[in-house]
Amino acid sequence: MGIERLPGTSTTGAFPSLLPERRSGTRPVERLCHATGVFLVLSGLVHLMVFLVDGGPWDGPVSWRKPFTFGLSFGLTLIAVAWVTSYLRVGARLRTVLLAVFAADCVVEVAGITLQAWRRVPSHLNTETPFDTAVAMTLALGGAVLVVVLSTFAAAAFRHRPGGPLGMALALRSGFAILIVALLSGAAMIARGTVLSRTGHQQAAYHCTAPLKPLHGVSLHAVLVLPALAWLLSRTSWREATRQRVMYAAVGGYAAAVLGAGIWAALSW
Repeated sequence: MGIERLPGTSTTGAFPSLLPERRSGTRPVERLCHATGVFLVLSGLVHLMVFLVDGGPWDGPVSWRKPFTFGLSFGLTLIAVAWVTSYLRVGARLRTVLLAVFAADCVVEVAGITLQAWRRVPSHLNTETPFDTAVAMTLALGGAVLVVVLSTFAAAAFRHRPGGPLGMALALRSGFAILIVALLSGAAMIARGTVLSRTGHQQAAYHCTAPLKPLHGVSLHAVLVLPALAWLLSRTSWREATRQRVMYAAVGGYAAAVLGAGIWAALSW
């Protein structure tokens, strides 16, 4: 199963300088992202074990849940983005820079959250001490970097049709579109929490983000789930029409789940 071609073009014709090289090996930046992603996932799993041994609350601003879920989510997302962006029509140098920045940012985000968990203090929106404020501001700045990097990749997915096996273009465009929902919901959580914190409602700031967390979590991983499904379908012997229908059904189902989480957030917030 080869790279999808645009009508009237070839994979070496219209976009020769934009298509990343499809080699049997991986680029150094991809290996870096894969290794970093695995490390972050393992860090998350270690903190799940810490939770099982140490106990404590699962919910709330101070919990072992945060280094577990953030390590797992950031690790999987980093690995996924390093993989799926190889199908985008984006310059190799730009992609390398963006992936390197993204990998570094993922490490900073997980490290800050993990540090504060071990200090037994909230990570986000915590301005109790100058050090806590510095950590919270670093995490907020890191979130802004995530938005810029991932939005750039999303724009590339819609500017030129991505390559890959049948259904990959649909999976990538849908995955990045849903990922934007995750970024917007994350920004909304930080914005509302910051307002409450600065108006003297610190405890309310820590707990106000709960209604948006399901929406944020569900929409965050579409960029991994949908392209993975497209890749798996390309390994089957099913007819192209059948694989295409399955992909449309999967995108529709995922969009319905995001919509449901959004409605629940709107009613609960």
